[in-house]
Amino acid sequence: MAYSPLSADESWRSAHLGHWLRLALARFDARVMECMAQHPGVPLGLSNLAARGQISAAHIHITRHLPVAGARLTELAQAAGMSKQAMGTLVNQCEAWGMVLRDGDATDARARRVVFTEAGLAWLAAYQKAVSQAEAELRAAVGNEVATVVALGLEAYSGA
Repeated sequence: MAYSPLSADESWRSAHLGHWLRLALARFDARVMECMAQHPGVPLGLSNLAARGQISAAHIHITRHLPVAGARLTELAQAAGMSKQAMGTLVNQCEAWGMVLRDGDATDARARRVVFTEAGLAWLAAYQKAVSQAEAELRAAVGNEVATVVALGLEAYSGA
């Protein structure tokens, strides 16, 4: 039998902080999408996409990182930590859904800016409320003090 420096106890594979962070983020994001699907301010088409799980965490990068005033695709990709090509694919999908559009850039006639449509701004407003609701539910589940300590610790760890 080959020598292995690993212990026989393999519980470490699913009992570490990264594992719990991943599961917590998945639960939080799923709750936000559930709230978005039920929010009366979300346009029906986007609500249906959220309800069917068609809007993924990747699409949420646009919601999180696109300034209300808009941004060039390269700026948006950089803010989200994605390649320009990957962000372009997401923008194409969100454009087809009516959430964003590509508009001319007043400072450079050759450039295009990604901006929210009216439906996209309604989505963004609902997203803000959904995140607040999901966070309030998290705080209720673990206690305000624990949630505050976790938030401060994660902020410090992320380097933000």
